[in-house]
Amino acid sequence: MSHTDLYTLSPTVHLIDDDQAVRDGLALLIGTVGLRVQPWSDPQAFLAQFDREGIGAIVLDVRMPGISGLSVLDTLVAQDVDQPVIMLTGHGTVDMCRRAFKAGAAEFLEKPVDDEALLEALQNAVRQHVRSRQRHQADRTARERYAQLSEREREVLGLIVEGLTNKEIGRALGLSPRTVETHRANLFGKLQAPSLAQLIRHYAALVDAGDAGGGTA
Repeated sequence: MSHTDLYTLSPTVHLIDDDQAVRDGLALLIGTVGLRVQPWSDPQAFLAQFDREGIGAIVLDVRMPGISGLSVLDTLVAQDVDQPVIMLTGHGTVDMCRRAFKAGAAEFLEKPVDDEALLEALQNAVRQHVRSRQRHQADRTARERYAQLSEREREVLGLIVEGLTNKEIGRALGLSPRTVETHRANLFGKLQAPSLAQLIRHYAALVDAGDAGGGTA
């Protein structure tokens, strides 16, 4: 699957609520904006089985028998699940709301849920998740490209990021300007950077991390 395909897949909203009538009603509502819905009556089954790699969001009831929604949220955060979580409750309190946001919830809504408020929160959450996954993919691609550089190319890159000219880089590394230019052209090609600004934007942090980590990618 290409990276483009990943973001054109229909996002899925995981809906966890022990009340079937609520699940059915919310599933119909969420479906009206083109989002797929995967309903779950059992939060433990959801935690064990849901697709963590998928794009979408999670709608989670706070009060359920056996395990609370806040406990499920804590588990998701501990497992580094990145889908945004929208909490629903029929008995909301300021303290509960504060705890939910502190634990990492994207939104906290009271039942009966306002249709427009829920749909807006869900669409915002899905857009946020897509952007987050795109950023992570770009970071991963940058790391893969950076790993292809030779040790000398990394040295040249580090000095380019510091703002040195080719002549200054040559003096620093004991290389001729022509050799520096060759390394520079090679690393721009390997990193697929169309400009100096793009090079710095995408790779300055990796250069800093390499320096801090003793030259590891």
